[in-house]
Amino acid sequence: MERLVGLLGIAVLVGLAWSVSVDRRRMPWRLILAGIVLQALLALVMLRDTPVVGVVDGVTKVITAAIDASQAGIEFLFGPNVANPGEGSWGFMFAVHALPKIIFFASLMAVLYHLGVMQRLVAALAWLLQKTLRVTGTEALATAANVFVGQTEAPLCVKPYLPRMTRSQLNLIMTGGFATIAGSVLAAYVGMLAGGDDAAKALWVKQLITASVMSAPAAFVMAKIIVPETEIPPDESDLSIVADSEPAANLFDAAAHGATDGLKLALNVAAMLVAFVSLLALINIPLGALGEIRGVDGWLAARGVDTLSLEVIFGWVFAPLAWTMGVPWGECSFFGRLMGEKLVVTEFLAYQTLAGGLHPESGVPMVSDRTGRMAVFALCGFANFASIGIQIGGLSAIVPERRKDLVRLGLRAMIGGALASWLTAAIAGIVMPA
Repeated sequence: MERLVGLLGIAVLVGLAWSVSVDRRRMPWRLILAGIVLQALLALVMLRDTPVVGVVDGVTKVITAAIDASQAGIEFLFGPNVANPGEGSWGFMFAVHALPKIIFFASLMAVLYHLGVMQRLVAALAWLLQKTLRVTGTEALATAANVFVGQTEAPLCVKPYLPRMTRSQLNLIMTGGFATIAGSVLAAYVGMLAGGDDAAKALWVKQLITASVMSAPAAFVMAKIIVPETEIPPDESDLSIVADSEPAANLFDAAAHGATDGLKLALNVAAMLVAFVSLLALINIPLGALGEIRGVDGWLAARGVDTLSLEVIFGWVFAPLAWTMGVPWGECSFFGRLMGEKLVVTEFLAYQTLAGGLHPESGVPMVSDRTGRMAVFALCGFANFASIGIQIGGLSAIVPERRKDLVRLGLRAMIGGALASWLTAAIAGIVMPA
């Protein structure tokens, strides 16, 4: 029954995008239908038992092996007490087990770019998007790049075209950045969700790969509803993937530069988490006191709430939307909390909360396996308020003459990115095997 309810979620999410559109009279119905069908087909071939799933499983094994390899560097730096959880270690520590993986995967991605592997993958996905959705080459290329690299790095592959892009195209590029994740952080998410469980690693790697690929057409759907195309796109007769900087001298130079970039990203993630988690705790102090007032405490107790907090409020606010996406009502409060944490704080905190719900100390999971997998899809993206500043700052440095447009589009693009991730979760919930 929940799978059929997911169809309602698709309609609701499209309606929410229309409600914040700059031109509600222009609905790109063909692109909407094509994007949703493409998402469903991608979910079918990547999650179900099809010939393509063998390729996906092969990629999953390679990425899982790379995640395991990163553990060697972590143990060399911090010692044997930081082995994978369950292997006689101190247990999972975010700063030790997640952040170093970002550094390693950033280095690995730089090596793959130097070898030309990533360019071929980006070009293949861009071709698929352009042919099925009938979008421009620059839009397809930048959105495809977002699946593999960060939200500020992906636009660099179409840098010469950015000054002349239409507002709709700029919004699409920003939305694509909010709707997807970077390959460099995938390992950190897997580390939080799986710990040292090899079977769980493979499961979550596969779910995250599928989620990120599906989010590309979802970004087109939401972006083109929110800011429809009303201008003439610039000429693309000489379109090609553009290098963002001077090429690395050799393989070792690429690995070193990638590691340096990964360190900057890891430190940024750490700083954001320290700041936002602490602010969240600070906000919860007066909320907790409010919940102890006579009358309020009884009202909360009747709803099974011990302490009022921002997380509880997130659950209440987003629970109805989670239900329309196909989440069982009894799990909607927890699912809604995840959606709120991701949107207001960061997806790292939300994934950490999800991991706690899947593997609580009591031993009884707070959500079912299907809901947990749907949550991975719903959280797979950089759509949060902090990322608005990151994107505007990064893109303004690349194309300063479009800063005013970027500032005006920032909030709508972030909303579009969040809706795209939730659309992906709703479709995955319908298609994924039981």
